[in-house]
Amino acid sequence: MKKLHSLIICLFVLASSEAQQLHIGVFGGLAAYNGDLTDKIFPKKVTNGAIGITANYEFTEQIFFRAGYTYAIVGGADRFSDKPELVARNLAFETQVHEFSLVGEYYLFNLYERKLSPYGFIGLALTKYNPYAFDAAKNKVFLQPLSTEGQGIAGYPTKPYKLTQMAIPFGGGIKYAINDNLRIGLELGMRKLFTDHFDDVSGFYADPNDLLVAKGQLSVDMSYRGDEVVSGSPSYPTKGFERGSPNNKDWYYFTGIHFTFRINGNGGGGGGGGKSKMGCPTNVF
Repeated sequence: MKKLHSLIICLFVLASSEAQQLHIGVFGGLAAYNGDLTDKIFPKKVTNGAIGITANYEFTEQIFFRAGYTYAIVGGADRFSDKPELVARNLAFETQVHEFSLVGEYYLFNLYERKLSPYGFIGLALTKYNPYAFDAAKNKVFLQPLSTEGQGIAGYPTKPYKLTQMAIPFGGGIKYAINDNLRIGLELGMRKLFTDHFDDVSGFYADPNDLLVAKGQLSVDMSYRGDEVVSGSPSYPTKGFERGSPNNKDWYYFTGIHFTFRINGNGGGGGGGGKSKMGCPTNVF
């Protein structure tokens, strides 16, 4: 993970030394998550904003390497589910997302010759997160230290999950060349995580007495929230009763506008980035 972080920083530095081939950019849009606490795509009530910055190194006119940082807040809540059994479970979470990514982009068309091109991307990302929820008194509570499913407690098989995880970002979009140096695009990007604890919900309920002894009453309270709603049961579930779905990993995703500007883009040079062919293009597609 540290190597990926360093590689992303090195790309920013390397690209800045090759300014003719560097496109700097900003991203703004929406962020959402998919997992145990929502199975909908961009659910209206828990979709939030996302912002980011990028440095795109132009390897050829159609192949780019992009390093980026994106910040967002995502979340999910059983109370918005269409399934009565999930509403009765009454779990919820939110988390800030700090993503450092490195992806390769491929454009179907050369945007120095055409105005518009679809593109796709895939790569690696380092994701920092820390799920939290609000207790009955509306106090913000971080969930990972509470071992809500018995993680790290004697007699339970799972260890506390890490708050930094690898992800695979992939997706695509369509980009429009305003001129040789300015481009704007609409993008959708998925993030496949290798953890099912992004939302702090994965496996099975622990024994509340074990949680009480090891982590205190707050762990018990945040592990089971069904006793806070009318449709839920006032009794804590039996140890081993399913709390989440451990077989499916979590996802998060972004969609929005990506605007890029090519630095020092008026001169000639190699690497494709110095070629200025657009003028008044005859081809839009």
